[in-house]
Amino acid sequence: MLTLYDAARCPYCARVRILLAEKGIPYDPVEIDLDDRPAWIYAKNRTGRVPVLEEDGGFVLPESRVIMEYLEERFPEPSFLAADPAERALVRLLLERHDDLTDPYYDLYRGRPNASPEKVHAELARLDAALVERPWLSGSAYGLADIGYAPWVLRCETRLGLDVRGPHPALAGWLERLADRPAVAAEIELLAAA
Repeated sequence: MLTLYDAARCPYCARVRILLAEKGIPYDPVEIDLDDRPAWIYAKNRTGRVPVLEEDGGFVLPESRVIMEYLEERFPEPSFLAADPAERALVRLLLERHDDLTDPYYDLYRGRPNASPEKVHAELARLDAALVERPWLSGSAYGLADIGYAPWVLRCETRLGLDVRGPHPALAGWLERLADRPAVAAEIELLAAA
């Protein structure tokens, strides 16, 4: 059985929860209070951050992107990476450049001096442009890139109060398609309850 050290408000945890749900993988969640992290979490991840995935037998893996790739390889069906190597590479590139969105997101969320909604919207516009070219960030089918970005785009609306859908129509369509997926709908409900 898998254990996920989790925090409901954390978008990094959300991407792992979505993937676990999409793959139908059961797990035991252990909620971590991000405002009062237990000392023992540092033994599982030296940074103290979540998510952390632990398997029976003691295998412990931190960092959401690494966990997502591990789950994709460990539980290959259903697959959330395309069969085409070029499409898989583009998904990995998007995930590699994820900080392009999260850096201005956290600047605005935390009220840093250089923060601005315009910087977040500039990154959302890049995603919107990609979605004009293809139905999913992952390419022709829903996949890891969509799962990797969805928690932040949703939180741009709920946590930052930004109008994501008006200025970014392709992103708006993508959000509607995402909401049709039960795993993402569960995260939307979790955000609404917070």
